[in-house]
Amino acid sequence: MTIKVMLVDDSAVVRQVLTAVFTQATGIEVADVAHDPIMAMEKMKARWPDVIVLDVEMPRMDGITFLKQLMSTRPTPVVICSSLTQKGSDMAMNALAAGAVEVIAKPTGGVKAFLEANGNALVQAVKAAASARMGNVRIAPAPSPAGAGGKPLLATPSKLSADAVLDAPTGREMFSTTERIVVIGTSTGGTQALEHILTRLPRGCPGIAIVQHMPERFTSSFAERLNRLCVIEVKEAANGDRIIPGRALIAPGGKHMMIKRSGAFYHVDIVDGPPVSRHKPSVDVLFRSAAKFAGRNALGVIMTGMGDDGAKGLKELHDTGAHTIAQDEQSCVVFGMPKEAIKLGAARDVLSLDALPGAISKH
Repeated sequence: MTIKVMLVDDSAVVRQVLTAVFTQATGIEVADVAHDPIMAMEKMKARWPDVIVLDVEMPRMDGITFLKQLMSTRPTPVVICSSLTQKGSDMAMNALAAGAVEVIAKPTGGVKAFLEANGNALVQAVKAAASARMGNVRIAPAPSPAGAGGKPLLATPSKLSADAVLDAPTGREMFSTTERIVVIGTSTGGTQALEHILTRLPRGCPGIAIVQHMPERFTSSFAERLNRLCVIEVKEAANGDRIIPGRALIAPGGKHMMIKRSGAFYHVDIVDGPPVSRHKPSVDVLFRSAAKFAGRNALGVIMTGMGDDGAKGLKELHDTGAHTIAQDEQSCVVFGMPKEAIKLGAARDVLSLDALPGAISKH
């Protein structure tokens, strides 16, 4: 089926470039364009789109107000396309909390060249949104957080494995420490799913390391927002941060995060390197490092998301004796990553989103 897309952006250049990108893509049709949400609502009375690509800072009505109205009347997959300013990233975080399923970061300058160069990533974001189960999108608006600096990274045409960053586990690693950790990987739909989980964890839960596919700047805002909502500490990971009970570390956008062990304790290394499974940070890198340095002391959880990043890494965790869980299809927004992990035999258990907080606390 052809995906019918509506573009809502006050920039004529952005509308023009996105129209060209999507017109060239197989299976996508630009059904309509609008320079602000008021115009979009008028046009949608005649023809409702399958996916909306939405800016957040526009005249007459901002994107978040439009999104909230949309989700309260007729939930529709929305891809946020926001400038990489602090205000833009804050607003995009609020939009994700309000029900958007994907976020694309565009720079404040050179937008035309940037969008043309990242056409494949834009197309994949729309396709991911089109496959989203909107009934599983959890809407939980909250106050705006602050952002952090960085450059956008959406995708790369080549697909590398975790070998590009870290050697595979040998099976001879020692896991004598009793310290328990949790590693979580997620993508499309993951911002709402992670909020659902982390806000339900007690202060004494095991230490957690998380990869959520998200551009730079946005991970800092996302972590700060969650930190205000949770009883546990949530922060964007910095190199050398300890993984301790009651703390969740979120990998910074544009960097890989690896688990390392010092004596009986675990910490994270934040490293550069090529995208793995087309992502940076990559779930495969996080999971492989947990397999090497934590093994059966780790709990690996793969959640909602498009593609297969994390599936092989979860299998490596499983094979070292770690407890592994995949989120079930019924509660996923996009049942891509968990499905691929299940096909590999990587998941010991398949659980609903509602069951995951209890499983993490029990570990």
